[in-house]
Amino acid sequence: NPLWRSEALRASWGAAPTDPVLLHVGRIAPEKNLDALLGAYAAARRSAPRARLVLVGDGPARSELQARCPEAILAGIRRGEDLAAHYASADIFLFPSLTETYGNVTTEAMASGLAVVAFDYAAAAALIRHGENGLLARFGDAETFCALAAGLVCDLATTAALGAQARGAAAAHDWTRVVQQLESVLEIACAAGPIRAYGSSGVRRTRVPVPQRT
Repeated sequence: NPLWRSEALRASWGAAPTDPVLLHVGRIAPEKNLDALLGAYAAARRSAPRARLVLVGDGPARSELQARCPEAILAGIRRGEDLAAHYASADIFLFPSLTETYGNVTTEAMASGLAVVAFDYAAAAALIRHGENGLLARFGDAETFCALAAGLVCDLATTAALGAQARGAAAAHDWTRVVQQLESVLEIACAAGPIRAYGSSGVRRTRVPVPQRT
């Protein structure tokens, strides 16, 4: 939730209220496409020299990343309210991974009111409308990914607007709605009755119908 935003936490990162903070949350490992992450940060720093990069998480590439980008703030593993504050205290969420099945951190960043820059893939492809509630680069197009990040740090008004729309989009995916969607699917399946089919052996198989809801 954006209400977890903390100016004191931002100050500990060396960020003034108007300094753009770019955040990444996840395992610090090669499969997270760290080259694109650092490339985007470098592009952002050229546009806004006071931009900060904060990484939440840990992993085998931590030492290498710290050596390549010593000014990055490595916050380690965070949980609960502490994690929520780290999300909400940033401005832009960078998610360059190309190896996700979904990527819950995308939804968490959107719920925290951040402008997300990601590839058109996995959760980002499902939730983000480019230019409305986030920004998407074509799958694997690292050059565009970096350019999008560089553009946002120069336009904090657009960053804030994207973040507000992202918050609204994420709020529509709460547990109440998820459960209602699942119930709807189950009710349709129940109404269809038992399904009879023949397997490859030619033996008829009958599925036991799900009991009707009372």
